Parts: sequence; C-alpha cells; structure tokens
Amino acid sequence: MSKKRIGIIGAGPSGLAQLRAFESAEKLGMEVPEIVCFEKQENWGGMWNFTWRTGVGKYGEPIHGSMYKYLWSNGPKECLELSDYSFDEHFGKPISSYPPRPVLFDYIQGRINKSNAKDYIRFNTTARWVTYDEETKKFTLYLDDLKKNRTYSEEFDYLIVATGHFSTPNMPYFEGIDDFPGAVMHAHDFRGADQFIDKDLLLIGSSYSAEDIAVQCYKHGSKSVTLSYRSNPIGVDWPEGIEERPLVTHFEGDTAYFKDGTSKRFDGVVMCTGYQHKFPFLPDYLRLKTKNNLYPDNLYKGIFFQDLPELIYLGMQDQYYTFNMFDTQAWLARDYMMGKFEIPSKEERRKDIDKWLADYDKVEDANGDVDFQAAYIKDLISYTDYPDFNIDKVGDMFKQWLKDKEDDILTYRDKTFKSVITGTMAAEHHTEWMDELDDSKKRYLMDEEQVEALEESEA
Repeated sequence: MSKKRIGIIGAGPSGLAQLRAFESAEKLGMEVPEIVCFEKQENWGGMWNFTWRTGVGKYGEPIHGSMYKYLWSNGPKECLELSDYSFDEHFGKPISSYPPRPVLFDYIQGRINKSNAKDYIRFNTTARWVTYDEETKKFTLYLDDLKKNRTYSEEFDYLIVATGHFSTPNMPYFEGIDDFPGAVMHAHDFRGADQFIDKDLLLIGSSYSAEDIAVQCYKHGSKSVTLSYRSNPIGVDWPEGIEERPLVTHFEGDTAYFKDGTSKRFDGVVMCTGYQHKFPFLPDYLRLKTKNNLYPDNLYKGIFFQDLPELIYLGMQDQYYTFNMFDTQAWLARDYMMGKFEIPSKEERRKDIDKWLADYDKVEDANGDVDFQAAYIKDLISYTDYPDFNIDKVGDMFKQWLKDKEDDILTYRDKTFKSVITGTMAAEHHTEWMDELDDSKKRYLMDEEQVEALEESEA
C-alpha cells in the first residue's frame, strides 16, 4: 500500500508548525506520510519576512508580507513562546519581552533550522488551482514553479491551507480620494515611518495596525497622526500629536472631512482597514468564507473543513495566541492524518461547531476573547501529545498586556514578563522603547556596556 501524500500550501508559522508536528512523530519512531510544502516566497517565515517590495514581487505575484521597518512585537513574547523551543534555548540568555521583528524572525527560524524541514519545502512555488475527485478521494494541486516558469500538478490525499489571512488588503473607497495629492496606501504596503517624518498623517481604522503605525510614526518624527474610526475609537490616552476622530466622509484635495463636521489637511493616508480571507486557488465549494474572528464557521475544531475534513485550514482565526496555537492545531491535524484522531459524523461536527459559535456569541470584551481562545487551545491539546504549557498563565499575561496598553500606549513595551516554559524573567531592554530607533538584531542583543561604548564612539 502506497504512503498517503500530504500537500501543505504555505511555509509561514502555521505551515512550519505542521512540518514540525510530523517531525515530532517521526522522532518517536512513527512512520509519517509523504509531505510536500509549497511556499511562494524565497524563504520561510510567512508574514515575518520583511521585503522592501510592495504590490508584486520578483515574479509578478502579489506580495504576501505586510511587515515594515521598526516593527516591534506588540504583545509579550512569553505569550507566543513554543513549548518545545524556549527563548532561553535559542538566545542563551534572557531577553526583553517585546523584541523587534528581526529577533522574532530569528527565533522562528531557530527551531525549524534544527530540523530537516527544508527538504520538504519547494520555494518560489505558488498554488494556482485545486480540484477534488470524489471517486479517487484525491486532491489535484496545480502549481507554478516561478523560477522556472513551469506549471505542473500533483495529487494528494490531504491538503493543508496554511497561507495566512493578513495579506490581501481590504481597501475602502472615500469620495474625493482619487484627487488626494499625497501618498495613499494600505497598511499592507506601509514599509516604515521614514517617509512621514515631519508630515501630517491620516490613518483610517482602529485595528492593531492603526495603533502600531500611529505610535511608530509619532516615535520616528511625524508632525501629527490622526486616526479615523468607523465604530469605536481605540480610546487610549494618546500623547499630544496623536488624536482620534470619527470616520472620514470625503476628501477635497489634501483635506479630509470627518463625520463630526471637522476637517484637516494631510500629507499622506494609510488605510488600516483589515484584510480579506482570500484563497484564489480554491474553487467555491472548497473555499473558507469568513470574516476575521476567533471562530470561523464551517471548520470543525477550527481546523477541518466541514464539507470535506481532508481539507485542513491552519491559523485562520483572529489571534491573541499565535505560534503556540498554530502548533496545537498542527499536532491535532497530524494525528487525524495519521489515523490517531477520529473525526465524528458531519452532524456531530456541526453540533460541535455550533457550540463554539454560541460560546463566542457570549463574549463581551477583550478579556473574554482571551478566555475563549484559551479554552479553544485547551480543547485541542486534550486530544494530542503536544507538550503542555500553562495556557491560563499566558491568558493572564494577555490581560495584563491589555491593561498596560490602556495605562500608557508609549511605554507598555518596556514591561517584562516571566516565561511559562522556563520560569525565566525577561530582561529589561538596555534602551527604553521610545528612545530605541534601531531595531536590528545586533543592536538589540547588545548589553548596556556595549551600547554605551557604541554611543561614545558615535558621539
């Protein structure tokens, strides 16, 4: 009997978690299926890859990444720490709770570099189309090798969609924006605050990206930042130079008009208006259709497509928990594909989905969101051998993080937390976040003496 074949689309944190889950089983002496992972970019890491490119990439494909310069983690690293690979193990010393992107990317790569994952990944390869044959019970995945400009197809028994959902912008229209003379972009194409130094910037939206881009541009020298919200303001105690106003009604030249009757002139507009779940390679009957929320409908256990459980979606939820949640999903998906976890009937699956959706409907605030996602992860872990971690303590950290941001949006990244994996208390960073304009890994990992010596030499 031939080995089952598994196709994974995407080698970001979710796709890498799936490869790691199978490697974990293999190390325990289990025979694993044949696995092939397809990644559109030249390297793994998904959203954590930074590129200067916007629009389309080297081979004309839509750019996946939304990362920008000077991005620092906006949540404690202790909340995403992997059970089987601690920050202590990777860096060999305590580091602060809020590292910059290059440092987190280094950590993501650390675990996967210890494995033979690269043997399973075909880079510069994009999924073009998928079909499913009811008779053979197999998926046919049509692919483009972007480097060789070659189209081909392969068959799989299981297909895993790990493409993420923060890469296809939701771009609204406002009357008059056609004639706005300054830069207009989505947060997806924002690559750093440099172009907005000494400028008046308008951000439309009240999401995490609006909050983070606002604070970054303020930190790096924008003249002013205005956030325009549709329903509710973010509502923190903003410093002078950042303000919130109701939604834009229209533009006239370089002036934006707001619902409260006020207006202001701007040099640039960044749409922080969210993303669409977009799967252009999937036919309608296999496509997950959802908005960004903590429990998408039609996914049993938030993973298995209700109409065809052999189609598996990873990381499709809105996220408080991230890397460790992707791991728990990948472990359960692995157990199903290896015959160790049995999926119930369609009716039973529907009941389970409905129960979770009903619980989600009862959530009233951000703390409730955290508790809901914690309960979800506990449910997943109960079925697998994923290394347990203190999910409730991580939840408490998230709640403290929410409070810290409310207390002071400019200083919450200077706080420290204790690892639930190793018990290590995070180090204080050598420079307060508002004064740290260099986000390089080299600068970040310096100690205070090295920073002092460097600053003296530059003086």
